[in-house]
Amino acid sequence: MTSTSTPPGLARFNALEEHAALAALHEACASTAWARHLLAERPYAAPEALYAASDAAMAELTTEDLAEAMAGHPPIGRPRPGDPTSAREQSGMAGAADGLKAEMLELNLAYQERFGHVFLICATGRSGEEMRDAVRERIGNPPEREREIVRTELGKINRIRLARLVEEDA
Repeated sequence: MTSTSTPPGLARFNALEEHAALAALHEACASTAWARHLLAERPYAAPEALYAASDAAMAELTTEDLAEAMAGHPPIGRPRPGDPTSAREQSGMAGAADGLKAEMLELNLAYQERFGHVFLICATGRSGEEMRDAVRERIGNPPEREREIVRTELGKINRIRLARLVEEDA
């Protein structure tokens, strides 16, 4: 499908000064390498081109770049106060029973001890139980496998966040 015009949100992103575009990208992902890759590809004719650039940048991230990206994410079940993005993405934990929240805290700590970073999952649309089951399943992964799962999950999160950035009308 060919579009004759760039969506307004994407046109706004394309027109941002470099520092403002970098700040907007850092809201989506804390990796400087990822953000710089996306900046270098501007302007984007369609959201799909931006998402493809994001996927390509994710594939190139080093272990250090991934660590930088993960540092921008709060633990599941504990969104940052005043951060509507993490609260919205983790809404599946918001109404969870206290027992599930406590279990998730324990699992988060065990996961972080094992891998040295927060448990990262694309939480959008997932229930608290689904997230708990995922951390239980993944905690036994070898570090190399878990790093690639994290890369995939981070790519999904970035796509959702980029879509919010470029599909806004105002």
